[in-house]
Amino acid sequence: MATLPRSVSATFAVCALASLAGCAGGPGSAGSGPPAEAPAYRVGDRWVYHGDDGFRVKTEWDETHEVTAIGPDGITVRITLKGPTTNVTRTELWSAPGQVKVGAVYDNDTRRFAVPLQRYDFPLAAGKNWNQWAANYNEATKQSGSINYWVRVGGWEKVATPAGTFDAISMQVVMRLDDETFWRYATTCNYVVWYAPAVRGVVREERRAQYVEKSNGTSGGAGTIRTQYGVLELTSFTPGR
Repeated sequence: MATLPRSVSATFAVCALASLAGCAGGPGSAGSGPPAEAPAYRVGDRWVYHGDDGFRVKTEWDETHEVTAIGPDGITVRITLKGPTTNVTRTELWSAPGQVKVGAVYDNDTRRFAVPLQRYDFPLAAGKNWNQWAANYNEATKQSGSINYWVRVGGWEKVATPAGTFDAISMQVVMRLDDETFWRYATTCNYVVWYAPAVRGVVREERRAQYVEKSNGTSGGAGTIRTQYGVLELTSFTPGR
């Protein structure tokens, strides 16, 4: 599969981020506050979310994340999604808080990372950013590849959810996936995530993703296909013991 040079892809990610910041999907003005330190997870920590995705007709589901084990290999989290058209169970393995050895970054495709993906680079402080090329094996497609994962930490905000209102720090996440084919370019994802220390996790996430078709010179101009337009919100948090 043809890939862009890393310097070009990194520039692409920054441009996508600038576009996101100028749209409604980006977080607004935010306040200052102390860095969010890495959480101390407990077996039994349980987060329940309600998610929706789509444009005219939305798909809805309830999503549960639960810490099932903590040991030398890391933190094991079982994730289940249940809805009228959704029934998924998968497992993630984190080598440390925010560091994903096995997990999903887009939809529910489980990936095994050669080096843990820095989903959250604790401590989270306003203005911090990181950019990672993450080599991985996608269990759904049975293919190896490398995704570009870029994050910028924003400021603190009051975020209202069905589970309550939380002090949360925002993050803008821009990803370029490794799914380019002969007929289309790679999927790009523009996410906004709010992390709240009070629940040791995310309380809200807004997801936008798309890819651009390649023009073959006979079918006219390339089209943009939107693949995600969704929100995930916390509905409850139950701490473990």
